[in-house]
Amino acid sequence: MGRKHGKQKRVMSACMVLGMLAGLCACAGEGQTAGTDIGKTTEIKEAEELPAWQQYAKEDPVTLDWYINFSWFATPWGENLVSKTITKETGVNINFITPIGTETEKLNALIAADSLPDLITLGWWEPQVTEMISKDMVYALNELADEYDPYFWKVTDETAVNWFTMDDGNIYEYPNSSITPKDVAENENIRSNQEFLVRKDIYEAIGAPDMTTPEGFYDAVKKAAEMFPEIDGEPLIPVGAHVFDDKGNVSFDKYLMNSLAVPWEKNGQYYDRYTDPEYIRWLKVFRQLGEEGYLANDIFVDSRTQMEEKLAQGRYFCMMYQYSDMLSQQNILYENDPDSIYIAVEGPKNAAGDDPLRPTTTVNGWTVTLISKNCRNPERAIAFMDYLMSEHGQKVTFLGVEGETYEMQDGKPVLKDNVKQLLDSDRETYDRLYGADDAYWMLQDNVMQLQWEQEPSPATAQLLDWAKKYIVYNGQYDVVFPAGSKDAETDDRITKLWSETLPALLLAGSDEEFDKILESFRQKRDEMGFADLMEKKTAHIQESKKKLGIE
Repeated sequence: MGRKHGKQKRVMSACMVLGMLAGLCACAGEGQTAGTDIGKTTEIKEAEELPAWQQYAKEDPVTLDWYINFSWFATPWGENLVSKTITKETGVNINFITPIGTETEKLNALIAADSLPDLITLGWWEPQVTEMISKDMVYALNELADEYDPYFWKVTDETAVNWFTMDDGNIYEYPNSSITPKDVAENENIRSNQEFLVRKDIYEAIGAPDMTTPEGFYDAVKKAAEMFPEIDGEPLIPVGAHVFDDKGNVSFDKYLMNSLAVPWEKNGQYYDRYTDPEYIRWLKVFRQLGEEGYLANDIFVDSRTQMEEKLAQGRYFCMMYQYSDMLSQQNILYENDPDSIYIAVEGPKNAAGDDPLRPTTTVNGWTVTLISKNCRNPERAIAFMDYLMSEHGQKVTFLGVEGETYEMQDGKPVLKDNVKQLLDSDRETYDRLYGADDAYWMLQDNVMQLQWEQEPSPATAQLLDWAKKYIVYNGQYDVVFPAGSKDAETDDRITKLWSETLPALLLAGSDEEFDKILESFRQKRDEMGFADLMEKKTAHIQESKKKLGIE
């Protein structure tokens, strides 16, 4: 982990220390012994470099309200081993706040009422991030660090700090799951979260067909539905997908594009992936499946909770999905029948048969965390964040507590058998009792945690191994315009238009109708200012490449 240098306060502090040392030396030259005072100075300097949470743990405990902008998050604080341990070591108790219903409405209401909780965690791409910063509603983390806890500079990644530092020289947010180009280049065990999954027993029963071509894919889905119309009395869902939302559906857009190796740029220009010929060709395959009744209504209307329930029942034949979000369901399937689990196989490919482009998370990570200026204990909040980002904090959130959840064997941590068995079979009970394995994922560092990785269960081993294939870094293409700007509004409108267009394309009654819907999308998008937006995105990615050191 790197340290960010050059902050004014820290330079001033260094000058003061040098001045003090010079003064001490001068006094010694006048016949006094400076050794004792120099020793005290060294003690003070060492104390300043200690994590602030070690000091605050001796003070009165505080409770911080932490808003998590995901309605599905439901792991409480204070009941399991990990949260109790963290509170004991930091003196901080957490009161989680999550939205009921629409996340955007809840967060916008908190911003409008100037009632943001102490800590806020949300997706890095959400426009409310820049809105909170521009409205001066959140602290600059670097200023809190310089004033209260310089340990921040020891536990943050220099590339991530540089990336998130704004034009005013401040950093207001810090990511979880952040991966840099350097991480990808230096680590063979980094994974992509995107895979093409099939239910093992059904896939093998239909002859383990090649599903990389439109013809092979179509035939496999049709055959699976004919041979297995029901799963335990419930209809088979031939093609599964992530939920549809106001941005589209990642299974049918981004994941499919990546599987087809659709590029993010061409000839130095930001590329329009949404109208790529290969992508359109495959969307028409899904359209045809829909026309013939193989796209179940469920996938268009189900919430994430409903989808996860059906995953646990093994009701999907195939799906492009993020494997890490279905590991609990995978373990349930394995416990019931080891052959009913999902496995990763080669999925849709372009006509040239190119390998997929499967991105990792980027330097942006998945979510970012900020400290609200409503926080009455900002010094405790920054120290608490630093605890979670430190190697010690990461070890606690990932492994739990030595002697209770794991033991050291030959210098490596190994989960206790009963703990691992529970983790592999009943995640809900595991979280309630232990709360490790990143149940509190808000500041997880996946690269750091690789050093403690455990042997995977038989249910998940194949998925984890497959996830290392076809890895690419694409963080230079992450583009978010400042909230409230004309560009942000245009981008939002076009994204919303796509979210309405995608299901219409999949449900079109013919290829001719599909073409008309697509052409209407293009025309409306052009009227909204699409060409100008693409120019600005191109300028942004060139800037990002420089910032990340990408040729």
